[in-house]
Amino acid sequence: MERRRPPAHLRDQVDLAYRIEGQSVLLFERWPAWDDSGHTLEIPIAKTTLVKKSGAWKIFWLRSDLAWHRHDPKPEASSLDEALKIIGADDHACFFG
Repeated sequence: MERRRPPAHLRDQVDLAYRIEGQSVLLFERWPAWDDSGHTLEIPIAKTTLVKKSGAWKIFWLRSDLAWHRHDPKPEASSLDEALKIIGADDHACFFG
């Protein structure tokens, strides 16, 4: 994911970040609020969730209906690293347009 981050001199204006929520890793863009309030906006890009029973990482993308949908044709990966590689490659322009 590091290769998708903007150059260092732009990261105060837009950056990629992640947050761990339970068994999920949420990837998002971070922008300063447009109203100059000092707040930041987070725009979700992708989510991958560990299924403990199978050990697989399910991969989701946020569609225009603002709901998480399974990423087809690669809906899961065997490791977090593999899931992040699928998201980073974005072969079907689901995550980064």
